[in-house]
Amino acid sequence: MAAAASSAPTKSLDSVIPDAASWMSDEERDLANVLLSANQEHLFAKWAAGEDTDKKHAFFEQIAMLEKGYPGGIAAYVAKAIELLEASAKGVNPFDGFKPEVPTGVKLDVGDAEFDKFEAAGLDKFHKSAFVLVAGGLGERLGYGGIKVSLPTETTTGRCYLQLYVEQILARQRAANAKHGTSEVVPLAIMTSGDTHDATEKLLADNANFGAADGQITLMRQEKVAAIFDNDGHIAPEDDDAFSVQTKPHGHGDVHAMLLTTGLARKWADEGRSHIVFFQDTNSLCFTVSVAAMGVSILEGYTFNSIAVPRTAKEAVGAITRLVREDGSALTINVEYNQLEPMLKASGFPDGDVNDDTGFSPFPGNINQLVVDVARYAEVLEASNGLVPEFVNPKYKDAAKTTFKKPTRLECMMQDFPRNLGADDVVGFTQFPDWTYSPVKNAMADAKPKMDEGMQGRSAAEGEMEMYESAARQMRALGCAVAKPVPVSLATEVGELKLAVGPQIVLAPSFAVSAADLRARFPSPASVTVSARSTLVVEGDVVVKSLNLDGALTVKAAPGARVVIDGLTVSNAGQTFKPIPAEEVEAVPESIRIRGFVVERAEMREAVFVDACEHVLSE
Repeated sequence: MAAAASSAPTKSLDSVIPDAASWMSDEERDLANVLLSANQEHLFAKWAAGEDTDKKHAFFEQIAMLEKGYPGGIAAYVAKAIELLEASAKGVNPFDGFKPEVPTGVKLDVGDAEFDKFEAAGLDKFHKSAFVLVAGGLGERLGYGGIKVSLPTETTTGRCYLQLYVEQILARQRAANAKHGTSEVVPLAIMTSGDTHDATEKLLADNANFGAADGQITLMRQEKVAAIFDNDGHIAPEDDDAFSVQTKPHGHGDVHAMLLTTGLARKWADEGRSHIVFFQDTNSLCFTVSVAAMGVSILEGYTFNSIAVPRTAKEAVGAITRLVREDGSALTINVEYNQLEPMLKASGFPDGDVNDDTGFSPFPGNINQLVVDVARYAEVLEASNGLVPEFVNPKYKDAAKTTFKKPTRLECMMQDFPRNLGADDVVGFTQFPDWTYSPVKNAMADAKPKMDEGMQGRSAAEGEMEMYESAARQMRALGCAVAKPVPVSLATEVGELKLAVGPQIVLAPSFAVSAADLRARFPSPASVTVSARSTLVVEGDVVVKSLNLDGALTVKAAPGARVVIDGLTVSNAGQTFKPIPAEEVEAVPESIRIRGFVVERAEMREAVFVDACEHVLSE
């Protein structure tokens, strides 16, 4: 059995660091005693008295960060690591004793009557909401060296993810304030990391916060945690540096601790805010459904609501599952697909996870977009010290599970928050069509094999096309004659890329804030035609009564201006997607290169209206 972290040093500080009195501050002495109390004496084994004083001070700067960054400090972290490593070595399953059942939730289709009802409820309370963006990652998996939120969502306008998200919030904020006669500011907190913090700060500063008010956006920098190299919870020093310890990410579950330590959760609760919406960094379509999900939470009384999409049986995606204990108490939570299958087979489901008559698993797919009740959230955060249940996933060298291949660390996931809730808390899900989920995760080379098989590769090229198609799909649902995508092969540096390419339609957040609002923007949808090769960009207060588009058109109404498109026909050369020639690849910006194509614009009709009056755009 692993040794427990000690509550008192086994050796005195001066015996371990003989020259401590000559250079240590009081704070450094306290930190050294914390380490000794946690059985971390080995970290000082290679220190020589009277040498490398500057490096020793730097060491304690790192230790101070680790002590501050974890609730309860290093001692609590090491104790939890020992506990979880012991359970891991014994093969303990955290879900032992639970029986899986189909969860309770609401399933909606974008734009139908039920969707409209819930979206209206969410929009009604939007000015009393708050948003949290988890954005700690670089775009390395995409072949992009910058921060992911700086990537263009599409190349027609070049609007990046962070700009899109801020504009989505501001547009709905304006609509809710106009309805209620208020001037509320909807806060946005962004969890960054050491890799992304400065670049995110600069992106916002360079673009005047994309229109957000001063103080509306808060950046929360997530720090890493210490790596552990054995079952006794010993912290791993750097291999080539006796004055530094190895650190690793703790996981996106830290967002909860950060909302506690920054005071934001309590502040939002005290302000009377209704719900917090958590969302991810590269899913351009998240606001298509998040307000309706908030409405579900309001009308159904959910404490915690997971936004979900249909999931095929045995698909390698986490599943929203109701877990029932022997005493009848239950927990609705995400269960990883590789845990769900054995749980089902052990609970009277001999075939495990199978599709029902809808063609999908009854256990919907988790996409880590969450809606939580603010008041209850703040209360639970304070009771749990901001922690969600952690796990450890060491890679063992030996069958006895005593030696690690490399240091491990504690991890946590944001979607595990319901494990902190009580029996009276209502936890559910809201499921939307799978087309509303369009994360961009993978480089072309990694995405291509899946795309070749007709599956989603989650590349930047697909994300762009899916964004255009989302707008086109919603217009078609209204009755507009918008051409459907057709398969196109583009020659790229990784081979032929198969894409579904349709008209490039970009409906800015300022154009419509809800499905009902979009419907009002097209009062005569049968009079709107958009060809397959067309590009349509619309921003601001614009009503499209009658339009025949075969080419490229941009219409922008500045604040205060109103534009009515009536009897307009546009036919021009438009824009096309062109493969990037091999000799030009290096000259193309990385954010564009990862798509495998560039936009070649031959002709675009642009109509921009700034005067605060009504304008008619016709022949």
